[in-house]
Amino acid sequence: MRLIRSILVLLLLLLVLAIGLLFTIQNDVLVPLNVLVAELPAQRLSTWIILSFFLGGLAGLAASSLVILRLQASRLRSRRLLNAQKAKFEKSKLTGS
Repeated sequence: MRLIRSILVLLLLLLVLAIGLLFTIQNDVLVPLNVLVAELPAQRLSTWIILSFFLGGLAGLAASSLVILRLQASRLRSRRLLNAQKAKFEKSKLTGS
């Protein structure tokens, strides 16, 4: 089962690489990019598009990482509170009050 999964992942990576290569070959028109404060030098259209997808992916990872860190911190606080409540309950059970 592990071998089949590895082969499928390898095939998927090769497919993505082939599609990226074909995309790069087909979109070779030089396009300058104006970003309001500066005009970047002309690059192939495929370069700008792939770069924008890559930067968007990084921004998405960064945003989701922040959310995950906040959720983990909240879970840790809740676990500490629960443990404190359990300890308090056990103590009250032992003292009989």
